[in-house]
Formats: sequence, structure tokens, C-alpha cells
Amino acid sequence: MSAPLWVPSAERVARARITAFMRVVRDDFGLEASSYDDLYRFSIDRPEDFWRTVWTFTGIAGEMGTRVVDDLRKMPGARFFPDARINFAENLLRQRGTAPALVFNGEGQPRRTLSGADLYAEVARCAARLRQAGIRPGDRVAAYMPNVPETIVAALAAAAIGAVWSSCSPDFGVQGVLDRFGQIEPRLLFACDGYFYGGKTHDVIARVADIAAAIPSIERTVIVPCIGSAWDAVRGGIPWPEFLGPGDVPPLEFEAFPFNHPLYILYSSGTTGVPKCIVHGAGGTLIQHLKEHQLHCDIHPGDRVFYFTTCGWMMWNWLVTALASEATLLLYDGSPFHPDGNVLFDLADDTGMTLFGTSAKFIDAVAKAGLSPVETHRLDSVRTMTSTGSPLAPESFEFVYEHVKKDVHLASISGGTDIVSCFVGGNPIGPVWKGEIQARALGMKVDVFDERRLPVVGQKGELVCTMPFPSMPLCFWNDPDGSKYHTAYFAKYPGVWCHGDYVELTGHGGIVIYGRSDAVLNPGGVRIGTAEIYRQVEQLDEIVESLVVGQQWEHDERIVLFVRLRDGLTLTPELESRIRKHVRANTTPRHVPARIVQVTEIPRTKSGKIVELAVRDVVHGREVRNREALANPEALEQFRDRVELSR
Repeated sequence: MSAPLWVPSAERVARARITAFMRVVRDDFGLEASSYDDLYRFSIDRPEDFWRTVWTFTGIAGEMGTRVVDDLRKMPGARFFPDARINFAENLLRQRGTAPALVFNGEGQPRRTLSGADLYAEVARCAARLRQAGIRPGDRVAAYMPNVPETIVAALAAAAIGAVWSSCSPDFGVQGVLDRFGQIEPRLLFACDGYFYGGKTHDVIARVADIAAAIPSIERTVIVPCIGSAWDAVRGGIPWPEFLGPGDVPPLEFEAFPFNHPLYILYSSGTTGVPKCIVHGAGGTLIQHLKEHQLHCDIHPGDRVFYFTTCGWMMWNWLVTALASEATLLLYDGSPFHPDGNVLFDLADDTGMTLFGTSAKFIDAVAKAGLSPVETHRLDSVRTMTSTGSPLAPESFEFVYEHVKKDVHLASISGGTDIVSCFVGGNPIGPVWKGEIQARALGMKVDVFDERRLPVVGQKGELVCTMPFPSMPLCFWNDPDGSKYHTAYFAKYPGVWCHGDYVELTGHGGIVIYGRSDAVLNPGGVRIGTAEIYRQVEQLDEIVESLVVGQQWEHDERIVLFVRLRDGLTLTPELESRIRKHVRANTTPRHVPARIVQVTEIPRTKSGKIVELAVRDVVHGREVRNREALANPEALEQFRDRVELSR
């Protein structure tokens, strides 16, 4: 058996937050929780004791109440902490001193730092103005904003008064925003006048004017001046400085709301129709994130936490909650490859970053660019590197340890917008094995079901969760009878959450993700995860990235592989042959693509995920119903009516 890629030192294990948590479990319950596996069993066998301990260990401010969960056997239907009262913003604004709470860096912009006291004061001013504008608990406040400090100030101000926050990044087109915000009818919109990306300035004030004009519920639009565009044409427009008013800081009153008071509305990708509006509760979001930050990612007070994300991806919401662990947030807005692929590693050295959060695609792109940060950067402060967005290939695990940093906790994590958290993730006191997510997340009773609905180990199947958890969505917006919610997660296995990932539970207790279940290939009746093919194909130096779909052909399904090659290269018969030989040698003959087609661009969602289902629709001549969900919808035209797929 091969050795793990990384094993934490005894010193690291001793100082880990999860180790301290296990001591609390031993002292309070007399249980010998000496390993992650012991703690995981405790968390799913005694969920009430586990979640109560998470509350007290992480120091959640508020009234817990006496009940931890009602109707634990109902899924959906269980209610966590039904007697509790909290304020989400109060829990994130614990830092009131001179230490930095936010450090912002961005393309074309000076570094900005807000201390804990600064952030508290800005939130207090914004919350007071929201109240003066008539915003009440339950009202929706929307944002069309980049990842800048003002976005966090506005989000926390909304949470402080009990409003419901929803955001999109400013690279969304007008229709994409209307498809989202138009459903939830916000009363107030925060919007930028533009943003910087890839060495260019992007003016979006005309889009903002169109959005404000098209959504009748918007009474006021607060313009954050990022690039200095004129905002006069925006209906109900008012600039951010004028909205906040004079420098006096009013008292910030934290009203206590029920645990399940709505906090966020997030959106499904929308690539198969109008996006679903997923409503998340304040308490479930808070306790899940605190658990993941402190126990799975080992975040301590004073740590400096970074995630490369936009405000249209749930990882932004995840990042913001790190304030509740008294960490400093490191914000970056712009391209991770401008002027080159070193920019985020430069940021890590410059800021003392302790958690480096990124995507599998970024790690692969750094490798493809031939970079070796271990030789060019110190990275001495980085303890943890997290990756999500798509499965992290085994070769990318090796790349991190060979070319980024040898002593780092590499935590591949996976969950989603649906739960604003993770089903599987990191274990800071356990080994990292090549190609595996380390562990099922604490308190998440995750199994892998085979076709008979039986849990299996060492076999591929559906990722399911068989017990309720606090960050389950409260509901979908405009779904009064809950039918859309039920169809999304519980139609396949009644009473069991089916997440739609095709996975395997390994002998190490880890998870390998092979792709989305609805994109699984099925040639000759054999199920193949798309990630199995990506792993092999993208090892070839000529290939920058790829996308694979199943095409219905002669009463069966054949595998079609689309490849984007390095600049200046053309797909030749020799390269096609090498691709097929490499796939066959490292997988099975069933994995070998029947057709290989060159394209110049792979279509992606705004959060960077490739869109296999949309391409499959185009290949089969079906309409793609929501092109606005894509960052580059024009790329779909390369896949239409390809002569290579007609024979």
C-alpha cells in the first residue's frame, strides 16, 4: 500500500482545535474520543450532544434554549435549536479592537485594512441607514457587487436587522440578475459601478440602471464607487458615502431572532432552467461554518483566512463567517492569473495567510503553467490549503506537495450551495491520501448507496445523507407546498438526502468523487464518472482542459471528449491516438472516447464549473434554457452541429 502524502506532526495535532474539542467530549461525556473516527461516530450516534457541544465550544452568542433538535427522524422536517435566539451579525462582530478584521487587495486598487473596530462602526452606520430606509426583518436586500469590504459591511448590516441577504457578482449579465433577484423581490440593492479583472476596467453602471428599472420592488439602489462612473441614470440611486451619512457611529442593536430565521438566499446554477432560490437559516449557517472552520480547517483566533471567490459563489458566504472565529479575512478581487499565476502566492506571502482557499481548476492551471511556488515563495505562514469547485485530481494532490508546500494540510472539500457547507472535508489530525477527500464531515451521516439502496464501501454509488443536519435549506423561495424542495433532494430516496454526486467511500474512510450523477456516462450500461476521464486526459501536456459527455448513438451511448489544447496546437490523428492509449492504459476500454473534438473554449458557470449538461443538450440539438447562468455562453456554439459527431 502506498504511503500517505502528508501526516500531521505531533505538535500540530496537539494544538489543533479538534483535539481540544475531543478533550471536551471526553470530559463531558466520559467517552474515549482519541481519533477522528471516534469523534465522527459520536457526532452521528449522539447528534444532540454533538451539536450542543459545538455551540458551547465555539462560543456562539445567544440563547441556546433547552432543545437541540425536534423530529430528528423527519427529513425534511427536523428543527434544530427550536428555542434558540441569536443574531448572526453579532457573532461575526466579536472583534472590536485595533487588530485587522479585513484586509483587501485587488487589481488596480490600493490595499485597504479595516480593524475590528472599523468594521463594527461601518456595520453600525449601514444598519442604521437600512432601518431608516424602512428595511424590516424578512425584507430582502440584494447586492450586485465585487468581493470588496463594502459588500461584507452591507451583508452584516442586513443580518444585524434581520433582513435576508442575496448577492451576485458583477460579471452577471442583466438577464442573469433578473432571473435571480426578480424572483425574491428585494427592496434595496447595493451595486458597484464597475470592477477590475484581467487588467481591464469593466463599467457596469448601465447594467445596474437596467436592473433597478426592471425590478419594481427595488426602492433604492446604493452605488459603491469602485471605478468612478456616473450613477445619475440609476433609478433611486444614491452613492455609498451619502447613504452612510456623517461619521457619527450610532449604537448597533442586535435583535435576537429564532435559530431558523432566514439569513441568505443562494441560487442553483440555473443551467437547466430558471435558478432555484435556496433559503438558508442564520443558525444553521453559523453553527455549520464554525464547525467546519474550527474543527475541519483548524482556524484559530488571529489566523488569516483567504478564499478566492466571487460574491456569486457560496464560498464567499463561507469565508465571511470566519469572522466568528476571530480570524482576519483576506479579500481579493480580480483575476488569479493577472499579471501571472503568482499573484495569489504573492498575496499569501505579503499578508501572512494561514488558510489558502482555492479551486481544483486553479491548482491544475498553476501546474499547467509550469509554476513551482515552493521555489519562488516562502509560504511559511500557510498551514492549510483547501480546494473545492470540482474533484481534485490525484496528480493535483501530488503537485501541491511537490511544487507548492511539503508541510501543508491539503483539504479537498465538497458540499454545495444547497447546504452552504460541506458533506465531506478535511481532517487536520489525519493523513492525506492521494486522490481522496479525507473524511465525512462531523455531524453529517454520509453514506454511499448502491443501486439497491444499500450502503457500500469500496464501490461507486450515490452520495447520500441519512440524518438531518442544521444547514439544510429552510425552503425554496416561491415553493409554498415544498414540492420543488422535495423533488430536488428526496425524490430518489424518500427520507434521505440524495446530493447528486457519484462517489466512492474508501477503506481509509475518505471519499473519491467521480462527478455529478446526472452527468455520469453510461456506455454499454457501464457507469463511468466524468472525473475518471478528466484525470487521465489532462495529464497530457498538450491539453489545457477538457469536457466529456455521453452522446446517444445507435441505441446506446458513446463517449465524446472535447479538448482545449495549448495555444498554437491542433488535434492530430497522432495526438488522438495518444489520448486513447493513455485513457485505455490507465482505466478500461469502456472509458476510451469514441470521438475526440477540439474546441477553443470550455463553457463554465459564473463560479467556474464546467457545464457538461448544457453541452450534452447542445450536442443533442436541445435548447439550453438558461444561458445567462454561464460566464461564457457564446462558447456553446462550438459544440453545435459538429460534423465529427454525425458519423
